[in-house]
Amino acid sequence: MSDQAVAEYRIEDLAHHSGATVRTIRAYQDRGLLPKPERRGRSNVYRDTHLARLRQIADLLDRGYTLASIKELLEAWDAGRGLGGVLGLVAEVHGPWTDEEADRISRDELNERFGGRPDDDAVGEACELGVLERIAGRPDEFLVPSPQELAVAAELYAAGVPLVAITGHLRELRGQVEHIASRFLEFTTEHVFARYLGHVPPTDADAAEAATMVRRLRPLAQQTVDAELARAMRLFATRHLQRHLGAVGSAQPSGPSPVALPAETVRAVQELVGPDHVAEFVRAATERELQARTMNDLASRGGR
Repeated sequence: MSDQAVAEYRIEDLAHHSGATVRTIRAYQDRGLLPKPERRGRSNVYRDTHLARLRQIADLLDRGYTLASIKELLEAWDAGRGLGGVLGLVAEVHGPWTDEEADRISRDELNERFGGRPDDDAVGEACELGVLERIAGRPDEFLVPSPQELAVAAELYAAGVPLVAITGHLRELRGQVEHIASRFLEFTTEHVFARYLGHVPPTDADAAEAATMVRRLRPLAQQTVDAELARAMRLFATRHLQRHLGAVGSAQPSGPSPVALPAETVRAVQELVGPDHVAEFVRAATERELQARTMNDLASRGGR
């Protein structure tokens, strides 16, 4: 590189600074992705504009764009239609979709949280699922993309759920959640984003407005799932409990094994309502307790 105010590069220097190979740079020139260099005598001279373009291409490739689509975007940029808005939209979509921050955990801490003994198979499966990520050069430390997810797994394990059952459940749950995410994106694209993305590449203004819309809508998917999951859990958990408790006092209970209430409790209920109404009384008492807890919870929130 010369000592002039405007940096100049030979192709080997450009490859070194950009991380691309000489062969790749020439291939980009042949495909029209990179402007031709200035010919000076028998040498080709590249400038910072070439370096910036190579970095743009590398960034777009990392984001999953094909070379053909990158060429369209760069042509739009060169034609004055703007690339800033598109890159802003891409950055918004690729940004974090949760406020949760990744953490790290040592192998010893991991062993302690899951039974106190090493389990290489379980660690391997956790890495395969992305619950843990290996850190280069640090075999005894892992990145935890979602500490909450790992904490849930630890709580389930402590409650007696085998690790193989936890990972199997996560695989099943992940498929269902990915379906929900796909449907949410289809829904919002059809009704919201189609007007911004009707032409490729979108104008700088449309891309910027779409990025703002992504920022607004980003929390809605999680909020909707949280609300619906809470509703469904209460509905099905109540039914499940009632189904179990409904067999109390029955001579020949059917279905799942009933929850064993203390004998003195059953006798007291029988004396109060008669032997034929024990199950009905237990169900009513359960519903009243749930309602009371809900009211107490709402009252406590109002006082905050």
